Amino acid sequence: MVHEPGTPGRFLDLHPTGVYGRGMRGRQTLAAALTVAAATATVATPSTAFAGKNDLVLSRLGEINATGNDVIPDNQAFRSLVSEFGVVIAPKFLSPADTLGFSGFQFSTELSYTTINSSATYWCATEETLDCSQQKGSSVVPTIGLFARKGIWLPLPSFEVGAGVLSVSDSAMFVAQTYAKFALHEGFHDWPLPSLAARGAASRLMGSEQLDLTVASIDVSISKSFGLQGTVNLSPYGGWNYLIVIPRSEVIDRSPHIDVAAMPSDVQLNFVFPTQDNITRQRYFAGLKLKYYVFAVIAEVNIAMAGESIDDRQGTDTACDQLGVSPSNCDAADRAGSQQTYSVAVALDF
Repeated sequence: MVHEPGTPGRFLDLHPTGVYGRGMRGRQTLAAALTVAAATATVATPSTAFAGKNDLVLSRLGEINATGNDVIPDNQAFRSLVSEFGVVIAPKFLSPADTLGFSGFQFSTELSYTTINSSATYWCATEETLDCSQQKGSSVVPTIGLFARKGIWLPLPSFEVGAGVLSVSDSAMFVAQTYAKFALHEGFHDWPLPSLAARGAASRLMGSEQLDLTVASIDVSISKSFGLQGTVNLSPYGGWNYLIVIPRSEVIDRSPHIDVAAMPSDVQLNFVFPTQDNITRQRYFAGLKLKYYVFAVIAEVNIAMAGESIDDRQGTDTACDQLGVSPSNCDAADRAGSQQTYSVAVALDF
């Protein structure tokens, strides 16, 4: 039997509206409000009355055992799914290595499309499919966000910080993001020397009742600024990025359609995915910023390499790929495929 976190003695199923009841509606309302602001009249908000096709249904990655009184979670499917979803919500770059300067600031609206390996069986765990006998139809997940960036002097010159919010399209989920960038070398635009910067960033998923997900990011970038006709500035840039995806399962109801008041034994089918080792991914990115006066347009593409990390579970050296192995008691490998993200941003630089 699994208790709801932070509520000793109370079963998750005992809420009269079920595991995805009133709390989910409150989060959907907040997510919808943020989507309206981010879309700026270009993207419609998801309805709070219905789940979007990209909302997660992690209960499908758990199988009820033969006796019907327990759930066996598929740890490898969970690891692979959150690895790809972590890339979807990971911080984008959309900026050359140069900072904005200690007196500069920027507001931007950003739109991204990230590919997923929709043919993989673990992507059945979304509202787009009815169950795991179906394949997810869409192979991209769009996100749209609003961001603010500011150059500062502290703690060092050539420092920049930023924060924003991201909405996952066709879902109740949204993401809070923040970053800090330090330009190791910048400003020598008349010399044949590129600018160089290092950045740390983080994304925090909100609006999901089933998944607690944080993505940490470290990257290095290089860029070079060119002036055209004294009015337009072009800044191509590129770099390398290291992602750390930190997933934690919330308590999940394997059978949310069953009322525990009518079937008290259903509470035994609440489960969690065991805590796993952090997932790591690598990305390479390239982009171009075009600026005229205070107006800027940035286009970018980044490529995430296929997942390779393994959850080294204590007490076993058996890989989950081996036949006859319990999917809940094995070393789960990240089977996420390579992914691409295509992004464009419109900004005001002051």
